[in-house]
Amino acid sequence: MIVNRVGLSPYQCGATAILFAAVLWGTTGVAASFAPNISPLGIGAFAMGVAGIIQAGLAYKKLKLQFACLVQQKNILLLSAVALAIYPLAFYSSMRLAGVAVGTVVSIGSAPLFAALLEYLFNTTLSLTKRWLISVVIGLIGIALLAFGEPHMPDLSPLGQTAEQVSEHATGYLTGQAAPQRQLWGIALGLLAGLTYASYAWAARAMIDSGVHSQAAIGGIFGLGALLLLPSLFFTGDNLFSSTGNALVSVYMALIPMTLGYIAFGYGLRHINASSASLLTLMEPVVAAILAVLIVGEVISPLGWFGMLLIMVCLWVQATEKRADDSIGSEQ
Repeated sequence: MIVNRVGLSPYQCGATAILFAAVLWGTTGVAASFAPNISPLGIGAFAMGVAGIIQAGLAYKKLKLQFACLVQQKNILLLSAVALAIYPLAFYSSMRLAGVAVGTVVSIGSAPLFAALLEYLFNTTLSLTKRWLISVVIGLIGIALLAFGEPHMPDLSPLGQTAEQVSEHATGYLTGQAAPQRQLWGIALGLLAGLTYASYAWAARAMIDSGVHSQAAIGGIFGLGALLLLPSLFFTGDNLFSSTGNALVSVYMALIPMTLGYIAFGYGLRHINASSASLLTLMEPVVAAILAVLIVGEVISPLGWFGMLLIMVCLWVQATEKRADDSIGSEQ
């Protein structure tokens, strides 16, 4: 690998790939601002669905060669595909019911904790380091300050939509309830979003650990996820291609953040565990916020900027760690 020639450990190579994926995901909010009349659920289903087809196509040979291994891992494969499909729906609904700041903090902040819990329950050979614990505390404080310190919060999800779009389009069967009840439901859905994101990352890593090639694991997960998501376009896919701008945004979201981003994420999971990977994706809201300031013209308070600084410290502490125990070999 080229990155190894500059002195990076396998863990740091994986961390670099995860950070690159998070940077790509961080561009989705600004991209979506150029197509404000597209349903967030529709563009989410389209982007992940198309990315799933592409991932499965790119991994066709690996999927064919490792079909028997995938069948052996069918329960984990199905779990991860379902989690991948649920995540955007839970995230958007959390944003609608609990508000942008609370939904963001609960969804993104809980993912590393759920990933660590899954690893603790199902993989006794892994242990959390003091470095990880320090990173997660700093990162959670930073994400909270960024969320609550930004008057007009840009979207932070890998499918990127603004708060107004979420309010207009996301499922609203709870909107008639009292505000406290709605917020509680929103927090619960935010926890579900964090759990499903962590479940996908954990399941993908578990499949790779079991001997499934990373390309086959990601291709299989996304392929099944596409089968679950694409039919929903019959109900949510209005306006995806109603104009040139909408079409460009839809294609960009599918090809760059979802396809290229998850290719990088899958590579990173070869060398890094799910809890560390989830923690490193805190880079995404930092990129989203900076782009919102530079391109959309949003304003971040000093508290929000300090939160971003804490997130960067968290990422530096986590990404510079040199560990060999997470790497499973270059053949994956």
